[in-house]
Amino acid sequence: MRKLLTLSLVIVAVTLFAGQTKQESQKEFVMDKVEKSDQEWETCLTPEEYQILRENGTELAFTGEYYKHKEKGTYVCAGCGNDLFSSDTKYDSGSGWPAFFDALDKTKVNTKSDISYGMVRTEITCAKCDSHLGHVFKDGPKPTGLRYCVNSVALDFSPKK
Repeated sequence: MRKLLTLSLVIVAVTLFAGQTKQESQKEFVMDKVEKSDQEWETCLTPEEYQILRENGTELAFTGEYYKHKEKGTYVCAGCGNDLFSSDTKYDSGSGWPAFFDALDKTKVNTKSDISYGMVRTEITCAKCDSHLGHVFKDGPKPTGLRYCVNSVALDFSPKK
């Protein structure tokens, strides 16, 4: 009986470990990372960009440059230029921030749990430079049901050519 219990525990542990490794390998994508010290970031970002991108800040709703932006093209990370979102997935969520129902590519944006300010949310960061972009919520339109709520300050825009 003891051997059976030990064997069962080993099987469960291996299964959990293998599942985590598989999940991480699907989520992780090797990309040239941008790594800078806080001092380097401060020299290449405006104070507002630094507060949002590096200190997880939030701009005031309905004030951002890209909230009502309609031009066709690609929204890129203001910190490193990583392509993040297509204008084809942008929509007006009424939230006061630019909203997208999908990332350009799942390898471009990372997610992590955010329990700040007494709320449970999912933070989104740039996969290339780890800059804070905003949050993703499960109340978006079809086909994904997601709402990537992004600070305009975290974005730059590259018009479609």
